[in-house]
Amino acid sequence: MTWFKREDNEIVNDRRKTVRTEGLWIKCPSCQQALFKPDLEANLGVCPNCAHHFRIDARRRIALLLEPGYALVDLELRSTDPLDFTDLKRYQHRLAEARRKTGLNDAILNAIGRLGPHPVVLSVMEYAFIGGSMGAVVGETIARAVDRSLATRHPLIVVAASGGARMMEGIVSLMQLAKISAALARLDSARIPYISLMTDPTTGGVTASFAMLGDLNIAEPGALIGFAGPRVIEQTTRQKLPEGFQRSEFLLEHGFLDAIVPRKDLKPYLANALSWMSSESIAS
Repeated sequence: MTWFKREDNEIVNDRRKTVRTEGLWIKCPSCQQALFKPDLEANLGVCPNCAHHFRIDARRRIALLLEPGYALVDLELRSTDPLDFTDLKRYQHRLAEARRKTGLNDAILNAIGRLGPHPVVLSVMEYAFIGGSMGAVVGETIARAVDRSLATRHPLIVVAASGGARMMEGIVSLMQLAKISAALARLDSARIPYISLMTDPTTGGVTASFAMLGDLNIAEPGALIGFAGPRVIEQTTRQKLPEGFQRSEFLLEHGFLDAIVPRKDLKPYLANALSWMSSESIAS
């Protein structure tokens, strides 16, 4: 009765095979196909079957848009806890956990570099940091990006990925809407281009402020974009909402966006847009 016996080394080999393949596959939430992660990453985080755009982190977004040699700036800012806020856990603990998870001090990164031939200031939100929520640090970091654009007259590009204002900072977070909007008004007065790129998701106070204030407002395919959630809107308006009304395709159809640009086309699209938005083009 030894024909069915497995040797110890066979068990070890099976375990090694399991470990080596664990976490290498991911299911697409749109088409439900199993995707090999290295292939998905090579395709810029876009499903090769249905073109669903997965979320990507801020560092990778910057690397995809800027030429090599860019610099990350304004990295020293850290959120405090002005309200000594606690819900299911202390806000300070949430901040510490988010910092460990992302390696960032808050939900945004600023970078300066070149996009194609154009020098730009780039500000990119990180959704993995407490849902990309906008608190005092996010507001100050974007304001500093605006200041850099004003000082250098280089175009500003902001990539939004956020659940909205950070409730743990209360009125401090809401004040960032006015702060950033006022800063962008100065940029507009100086006739320096500002491009807003909305990714999945862009909601709440971010949508209600800087995300919709671009000289050019664009989005990735299928991005969730809106202020309040569907349930709140239905209860307020007492109307049945159309299917997909907060997706980028619906917003483009109804005039809230200028364009939807697939991720693989973003860099050449932005470079071309900056060419015709440059001061030379505007003057002519």
